[in-house]
Amino acid sequence: MWEENFDTEHDVGQKLDYSPVPWQEYFDQMEDVSVGQADSRDIFRVYKAGHEGPLLILLHGGGHSALSWAVFTTAIAARVCCRVLAMDLRGHGDTLVRQSDDFSTQTMSSDIANVVRACYGETPPPIVLIGHGVGGAIAVHTSGNELLPTIVGLVAIDVVEGSAMEALHSIQNFLKGRPKSFKSMDHAIEWSVKSGQIRNLESARVSMVGQIKRCEVEETDSLEQASPVSDVVVERNEEFYDQSYDKDNAGTEVSLSEGQSVYRWRIDLSKSEKYWDGWFRGTSNLFLSCNLPKLLLLAGIDRLDRDLTIGQIQGKFMMQVLPPCGHAVQEDKPDKVADAVASFLLRHKFAEPRREISSNSFTE
Repeated sequence: MWEENFDTEHDVGQKLDYSPVPWQEYFDQMEDVSVGQADSRDIFRVYKAGHEGPLLILLHGGGHSALSWAVFTTAIAARVCCRVLAMDLRGHGDTLVRQSDDFSTQTMSSDIANVVRACYGETPPPIVLIGHGVGGAIAVHTSGNELLPTIVGLVAIDVVEGSAMEALHSIQNFLKGRPKSFKSMDHAIEWSVKSGQIRNLESARVSMVGQIKRCEVEETDSLEQASPVSDVVVERNEEFYDQSYDKDNAGTEVSLSEGQSVYRWRIDLSKSEKYWDGWFRGTSNLFLSCNLPKLLLLAGIDRLDRDLTIGQIQGKFMMQVLPPCGHAVQEDKPDKVADAVASFLLRHKFAEPRREISSNSFTE
């Protein structure tokens, strides 16, 4: 369906703009938050919006950044009175930590609590923790371990223990199948949309900036050709690459010219493999055991595992399956996700609706 929409845009002669969009279009401010001891500080990049209402802590998925919440932030702020804090997790985006390869749930959950404490003190506003993918798993662990004193609600987006555990074996293939570099930010944005990684051009234009960074090429540098995987919806397209940045057709490596610059992924997710099992194992029962209002948003009903299916039947949490989209749910369908979150916030009286919008707009 999405491919058809994309082709239609080209059929009518519309030229799409793949240039990056600055974060200022969506957030009020950006901060680098320092946490830890004076002689060993970690710096976490955060983006904020809003000045009243509950505090929505937004945790992105693996390989993404806080900017993946940009379009959603504008959408939710138009629906309810709330504050937003979207943060780059360790090893991601522009966050700088001493142990950037420590992705244990304990460490990452502590990061969330430390950043909130640094920004809001010991008594922050009422918190609704919202996480996508890996960020959703970390949100469940943070909530389950009661690391935030004022948390009132939990929202997990497209993270289910059963389906996540089944998919772990294919993650390395997916990572190997991605391009290793791009010759410009515009080309990276175009690839993200055409490959289906992000099915929303507006979101891709702001969020891809948090996924890749400009690197100077060293004299002995070379890149490997990406191998095709089933997750990619279009064939590899040479226009995304400078020809000198890849292997030739015989499979031999091509050296890159020193002084050239390329755009590469900010994080090598393959190196976090030893933590993948720990992120997701046990999250379904932990999610169900969190004694607070909960919302589960899914990209497809087939993602439900046995524990969550039973819990949903028993009414232990709210659940909504969104219209067809990819895993980057809040990017692909930011308005639909904002509708669901707004309905959740209003139903539990966590937030007030914007005066110009009736709360009935979000309830069935």
